[in-house]
Amino acid sequence: MESKVCAKWIRMSPRKVRRVVNEIRGKEVGKARVMLRFMPYEAARVVEKLLHSAVSNLVHSEQNPVSEGEADKFKVVEAFCDQGPTQERFQPRARGRAYPILKRTSHITLKLSDI
Repeated sequence: MESKVCAKWIRMSPRKVRRVVNEIRGKEVGKARVMLRFMPYEAARVVEKLLHSAVSNLVHSEQNPVSEGEADKFKVVEAFCDQGPTQERFQPRARGRAYPILKRTSHITLKLSDI
């Protein structure tokens, strides 16, 4: 039994999200929740919501519903963050020049499995 969730166009740099996602890869859901709760990064809040969504998908699935206690035993099999489209803005500078501001976005994917 497995559950896969994606969050797209998250307004956060993929580099900042990857340091959080790399920590929970391969961990059990219960341990990953505790780790995310106490991480000081803003990306941890986003990944925590995504993990909660994946567990909810398992608990409320129509084929084989799983209890909340059993869902904590599942493992985060896949966890990765890809770069999404970058919004480009420009800051005016001296002598008529422009300085680019790159607002990066992320696509985060988590996959839980009982294997």
